[in-house]
Amino acid sequence: MEMLAAAIAVGMGALGAGLGNGMIVKSTVESIARQPEAKSALQTTMFIGVGIVEVIPLAATLIAFLIMFS
Repeated sequence: MEMLAAAIAVGMGALGAGLGNGMIVKSTVESIARQPEAKSALQTTMFIGVGIVEVIPLAATLIAFLIMFS
């Protein structure tokens, strides 16, 4: 049962991060299309956001390991 819980934790974390990254990049591309002169600032903000979102699957993996090995 613990293995199933760990697999669900990692899978849901990856799913959430994938959706979040897709939404961030989509919004950034739309914003750059509207205001090309703001590309630099928008890309910087996008990379910070993507970095923050990428913490989710790492935390989910940590939680999965804690569930499996506790």
